[in-house]
Formats: sequence, structure tokens, C-alpha cells
Amino acid sequence: MTRIFNGRYTAKAARPFVVFLIGMRVNQWWRFDKWIPVASAMGPRLTTLFSHPEKGFLHGEFFWNFNGPMLIQYWRSFEDLEQFARQPAEPHLGSWMKFNHAVGASGIVRIWHETYLANPNQFECLYGNMPLFGLGAATEHVEAAGGRAMARARFGADETASPERSAAKWRPSQRSQR
Repeated sequence: MTRIFNGRYTAKAARPFVVFLIGMRVNQWWRFDKWIPVASAMGPRLTTLFSHPEKGFLHGEFFWNFNGPMLIQYWRSFEDLEQFARQPAEPHLGSWMKFNHAVGASGIVRIWHETYLANPNQFECLYGNMPLFGLGAATEHVEAAGGRAMARARFGADETASPERSAAKWRPSQRSQR
């Protein structure tokens, strides 16, 4: 059974990391011949990543929305992500080439991704009564207490600061008050 962490928790990262969102949108559901191969290509990639942490993959979460599957992935660096994507020996490049050949710009299946670089203390997350999840599973899972008790305080968290003192460091700019 999955362990539940009762209370409020957040993530703590000692070094920069990459958040990579990737998904697929199925525009013509009746074209199983086009979207099933695209969707099934993710399985071998994830198997490789979860079984080889030395490649820089830290953690991933899978979701399904009305338009198709989506994954949130956490990587040690952009270089690790790029290395995995471009190496012929890895499962990504071959499936990417197959997608371009089979689907291309037809619009039957669309794929997308977004990549973000995050630095320590320049992100915020909260997990209440949850199992390890998301960034909390990819980095250090810590209690949201002290300098990490409030969302604003988690940006630029100071382990020794009180929540009031951490929040006081943040002042809205003149521009945001307009």
C-alpha cells in the first residue's frame, strides 16, 4: 500500500532541475492506426528512464485528460534530457522519427512539450495528506513548516526564518499594484 504523509509537505531542491511536460492530443479518435502507435511509444521510454536513474531522470507523473495523455517529468539537467532525446541508442529518437513519417503534419495526432529550468528556492509546491508525488518525489520531501510554512515563504525559503519574517521579504512591485 502507498504510504500517505499526513500533514503539509513540500519539496526541497539543493540544485537546479528541469521540469518537462509532454503530451499528445488525439484529434481523430477513430484513427486508431495513427494514435495507438504514438501513445504506446511512451511505455518503452518510461521503462528505460525509471530503470536507469543515471540518465538524469528524477521522477515522472502520468495523467490522462480529455484530449490524450500527458506526463510531467523531472530531470537533473537539460543536458540529460537532451542527451536522452537525441541518442540513437535511446528509445526516443526512433519513435520520434516513426511519428514524423506516419503522422507528420496531418493533424490526426498532435504532440507537444514544454521545458522549464527551475533553481533551488525559486519554485513552490504543497502536498497535503498525499503520498510522495511530483516534485516531492523527485527531490527531497520535507515538512512545510518554519520558513516553508506558507506559499510565499517557500520561494526563497530560509530554514531559520519564521513564516512571518519570510513573507515580509516579499513586497509587491508598484507595477503589480496597478
